[in-house]
Formats: sequence, structure tokens, C-alpha cells
Amino acid sequence: MHYDLGFIGAGNMAEAIVRAAIEQKVLAPQRIIAADVSEARRDAFAALGVTTTAINGEVITGAEQVLLAVKPQSLAGLAGDLAKLDVQRQVVISIMAGISSAKLEAVAGKPLRIIRVMPNTPLMVGAGMAGIAPGEHAHEGDERLALRLFEAGGKAVRVEEAAIDAITAVSGSGPAYVFYLAEAMENAAAQLGLAAEARTLVSQTILGAAQLLAQSPDSPAELRRKVTSPGGTTEAAIKHLDGNSTTAVLVNAIKAAHQRAAELGK
Repeated sequence: MHYDLGFIGAGNMAEAIVRAAIEQKVLAPQRIIAADVSEARRDAFAALGVTTTAINGEVITGAEQVLLAVKPQSLAGLAGDLAKLDVQRQVVISIMAGISSAKLEAVAGKPLRIIRVMPNTPLMVGAGMAGIAPGEHAHEGDERLALRLFEAGGKAVRVEEAAIDAITAVSGSGPAYVFYLAEAMENAAAQLGLAAEARTLVSQTILGAAQLLAQSPDSPAELRRKVTSPGGTTEAAIKHLDGNSTTAVLVNAIKAAHQRAAELGK
């Protein structure tokens, strides 16, 4: 049977992509096939109406677009499957972190029409952010399905592949920075006697601030200024952050993530 989209790897991120695609009517479940060695993961996809298999080759031969959703260390084991792809009719969508299109082609032993994607974990709740980059041998329009898939689970931007490492550092790893802030805020709340209410206070504050940032025409700096009254409580906190070079620390942390992404891609 012919499928519009096939997954090699049926983990949590792949499941989130499929759920969004089905819910937003990007693809019908019967147009999708997924391969995974885990019976439990195959069962999770089968419950969505997706055809499943334990054999990667069935995805390679049956799907028009093949989405690689396995861990980067599994790349070498995909060599035989990638070599069977038909570059005339098939597009590869890869969410394998740190694996360049050139590296995928080297493993396949031939040019491939590759679309690299760097998503992030909020995709699992329909609020993802993804960078989408066509590889050197992609054809015009090859990225359309990838854009539709990842816009179904949040937002997506098209970038050049050279920018994927920066996307990884900013939005790919970005949720961890927010969780790091949330962890600190919860610790502070507990120390101030609000342990029972900490999670609600912190999660709703971050959610509300994010929604305001997304919907307001104001810059982050202006939004911060509007909540910072001279001589007030917020100003006291901001002065402490500035006094400890917090902005520079955060910028340098993101640069460190960018450097590591570049190293992993070599």
C-alpha cells in the first residue's frame, strides 16, 4: 500500500507529530505508517489508526515521505534503509538532532531530498516551535508537508540549514531554560511559605507571560518596563538580576548550546 508519510521510530515526539497531524486534518491516519522495534510503541500508534510495522524497510518502500524520528546514535544502523530510498520520488524529513543532511547522505551513500527539522517538546501539548531547513538536494516545495505537520503542533519557521544549530540553541533547548527558571521560582515560593501553591503560581505566571509576549506588539524589554515600577518590588528583583550579570549568563548559556550543537553535527 502507498502511504503519504512513514515514520522510522515511533517514540513520544513522533506520536505528538501524528496526533497533531490527525487532529488538524493534515493527514488521515490510514495515510500514515510507522515502524518501531517496540511492540508497545507500535500499539500506541495502532490505537490512532496508523498502520504499524517492526520493519523499517516497509516504510522505505511504502511511504512518499519518510520521517526519521530515532536517536542520533542509531544513524549507522539506518544505512541499509537509507540506501534504498528513491531520490526521484521520496523526501526524507529528519528530526535527528545534530545530524546534518550531508551526514545523512554520507550514510546513505547518495544524494537525498532531505528536510531537517528541529522541533521542541511543547509540540506534545500543541504548542511546539520548529525550525525547518531544506537540505542541499531538496527540491522546491519539498518542505511543504513538514511545514504543515509542525504548524499543526504549534508554529514553524523556514530557515537555511546553516541556522539549524542556532534554532537548536534557542528554541530546541529553550524549554529547558524556562523549566530552569520555573524550578528557581518554585524554590523561592517554597522558601516564602508557598510550597503548596508554588506549582500553580509559577506555571500560570509563565503561561500568562508567554501569552502576553506572543500577543502584544511590545518588545520583551518594553513589557518588562511596564511591570517595573520605580522603587517597587519588581525593580528590586531586576536590579539584583542585573547586578549579577544574569543577561550575560543567559546569553552565554545559549551560545554554549549553539557551540555544542555545532560539535555534535561534525
